[in-house]
Amino acid sequence: MASVQLVNMKKVYPHTGGRKGAPEKTTNLQITEEGVVAVQEFNLDIADKEFVVLVGPSGCGKTTTLRMVAGLEEITAGELYIDGKLMNDVEPKDRDISMVFQSYALYPHLKVWENIGFPLKLRKMDKKSIQKRVKEVAQILGLTEYLDRKPKELSGGQKQRVAIGRAIVREPKVLLMDEPLSNLDAKLRNHMRTEIIKLRQKINTTFIYVTHDQTEAMTLGDRIVIMKDGFIQQIGTPQEVFDHPANLFVAGFIGTPQMNFFDGELLHDEGGYRITVEGQPMALPLEKQNRLAAGSVQPQKITVGVRPDYLYPAGDGAGLAAKVDVTEMMGSEVHVHCSVNGKDTVVIVPTVEKDGQRFQPPGVGETIRLGFNVELCHLFGGDGESLEARGHKGAAG
Repeated sequence: MASVQLVNMKKVYPHTGGRKGAPEKTTNLQITEEGVVAVQEFNLDIADKEFVVLVGPSGCGKTTTLRMVAGLEEITAGELYIDGKLMNDVEPKDRDISMVFQSYALYPHLKVWENIGFPLKLRKMDKKSIQKRVKEVAQILGLTEYLDRKPKELSGGQKQRVAIGRAIVREPKVLLMDEPLSNLDAKLRNHMRTEIIKLRQKINTTFIYVTHDQTEAMTLGDRIVIMKDGFIQQIGTPQEVFDHPANLFVAGFIGTPQMNFFDGELLHDEGGYRITVEGQPMALPLEKQNRLAAGSVQPQKITVGVRPDYLYPAGDGAGLAAKVDVTEMMGSEVHVHCSVNGKDTVVIVPTVEKDGQRFQPPGVGETIRLGFNVELCHLFGGDGESLEARGHKGAAG
């Protein structure tokens, strides 16, 4: 029920000891005279009722950003607006937001209905109104039959639903969720992802969700914000960042198993652009050539990215030579781990081929040839940025 704007926000943690300005071995964050810069140049507009996911590895600044929105961390620089109102100096209780933490943080001595209704009790709402609202929330979350239980009598998933119920009971404008599923086992995480999607359809609230799990980001978010070392790397829909990663980091982070990377070279002459991949010459489709030409991309050493799903066993003498290290049977597909010129490479092959024949996994130590559709590869320059995205910007400009 509210838009959220983060304008050039920055968070610096002052030095607490040791030599001023000394880099910390455990982080790649920028170290300045002020301190450790955890978040910087963060700009994001979140529409009313949008579900935005901040995703990235541990230490990238995503939780710090969420806590600045919540008012639990002071904003060093920049501006935060909720529903068009500047919130930098507004107390957390006055921002009309709720937060679900990684730990359930339930009161063990209170029953489920008391835990859910606690925020309303703090607001001095009358008991009858509290009971009515708690019943409505319990119905949404499937907790009606557990209202008289205490947290110790609940499963992990039920506890998390109670924590979510406590957050939404007072109908906040913005719901913040900080890795709420990280303490659950894999099966329960899958179930709770579905529950959150259903919840989103039932309540009119803007969601900001933090996770390090790219599967959660891809399945939950209208848009995802990928972060690294305090900086935004890319913002887009899940499909956009999967199909058109802005740089090597995004390409390697989004997708399971991660994208394969090969050494290559971009060549250009009167006949247009072409590439070599691990020394093998390959023609580029016209669409890719046009994007490169639009950005006036120059010949250079490049990294070629290919997702495991898009590699396939090729005929004798064709494609890239790969030595098989391990094969993993995954039911409907086989993951073939191999080495191409010393680079770890993963190939995903369906166990049943198009003609109905079963795929026979190669033996360990066997050399196979790998091919791929060049239209589905990604080209990255020496700076790690996507050459095609650069070309696209050039065409747009």
